[in-house]
Amino acid sequence: MGGFFRFSERGTNARTEILAGLTTFMTMAYIVFVNPAILGTEGTGLPIPGVFFATCVAAAAACIAMGLFANFPVALASGLGLNAIVAFTLILGLGLSWQQAMAVVVVEGVLVTVLVLTNLREAVLNAIPMSLKFAIAVGIGLFIAFIGLKNGGIVVQNPDTYLALGDLTQGPVLLAVSGLVLTLVLVARQVRGGILAGIVLTGVSGMVFGIVPLPDSVVDFRFDTSTIGGGVLAVPEVLQISLIPVIFALFMTDFFDTMGTVIAVGQEGKLLDEEGRPPRLKRILLVDSLGAIGGGAMGASSVTSYIESGSGVAEGGRTGLTSVVVGLLFLLALPFAPLVAVFGESLPIPGPEQGQQIFVSPVTAPALIVVGYLMITTVRFIPWDRVDDAVPAFLTILTLPLTFNIAYGIGFGFISYALIKLAKGRPAEAHPLMYVTAALFALAFIWPALQGLLS
Repeated sequence: MGGFFRFSERGTNARTEILAGLTTFMTMAYIVFVNPAILGTEGTGLPIPGVFFATCVAAAAACIAMGLFANFPVALASGLGLNAIVAFTLILGLGLSWQQAMAVVVVEGVLVTVLVLTNLREAVLNAIPMSLKFAIAVGIGLFIAFIGLKNGGIVVQNPDTYLALGDLTQGPVLLAVSGLVLTLVLVARQVRGGILAGIVLTGVSGMVFGIVPLPDSVVDFRFDTSTIGGGVLAVPEVLQISLIPVIFALFMTDFFDTMGTVIAVGQEGKLLDEEGRPPRLKRILLVDSLGAIGGGAMGASSVTSYIESGSGVAEGGRTGLTSVVVGLLFLLALPFAPLVAVFGESLPIPGPEQGQQIFVSPVTAPALIVVGYLMITTVRFIPWDRVDDAVPAFLTILTLPLTFNIAYGIGFGFISYALIKLAKGRPAEAHPLMYVTAALFALAFIWPALQGLLS
């Protein structure tokens, strides 16, 4: 085993790699609660137990493949932001069925795989300015945090002011607020697995106070496989021009998140060469892109590399055995579906209008808010003193959460970036691909009006 994973070459051993895998799993295991909560949002049609099974299996397969094929200590699972696009943009926004939404993920994964195999992924990466890459991450972070506030009942709709503070006298809302405080304390004190611990402690507290129902059982070996294959069968239904901007939004989010994660983890483990490239980069990117396809096919949304892998690398993980251990731990989590279903369950509370009811998920909402905070920290890298970069970044960050649509936010950023370069008479400073994608986004925005004129 030491020879296969190159222990001596990378200065590690089996014990260190196993401990590193356990550390990485603890810091990212919150996804087994959060992914079902997002994808199983009221109205999507996706069953929470089915999404839980798909999340664990798709993550396990991708992690084990990363370890055995690429020998790199990065773990993979359903991506936050990517699952929000599936639930809120594709299904609830555009009215696609969950099968069609997962098919969009499969198509996006195939597109990224083709770019990897043809060595075009780096070319596309270089076309997008860094300011917009950071802005997309910040905008998605705010979007996820906003979903957390909404899911916790902390922020509610208001016909007069658009949004308002929720009713803090309601038990589920109080549980979400206390869970947020608890999770922030754990994260601030740098407790390993603080987000996961916050979810578990919030859920247990809710059970103790009678807010969260007790599960019928904690362990169940009858697995819900109802989401498997739906995305593959629906691929022919989503091969249409109107979905190009959304496929592109998924592609952008997956694409840049992976590149940043791989480089960051490689740097932490001193695994980069003199040009800043990790070993077997093409294999790493290939496993990641195939993970997207597998996630869509399983019904778990796109599976992508996790920055939390850095926690395992900090513990000494240097080889693919770290990733294999994470994958095996995802499989060991499978029997706990009943507990995950209860933690992700939507609870009814009175709405802001007379006779109205809204549904909240107080156990997982705090984790979304904290993860949103972690994602927006890259805002400090945006050059706010340069209008060319700052205005497109600002529009991306502003419109992405407020339109409740990641694709629209990215579109505003791309279009404004291209227009500013043209207005300043410096078109050569933007890559030609920027103008192409900006034009595609503009076409998508005006497409409904064009359809009306043509009809």
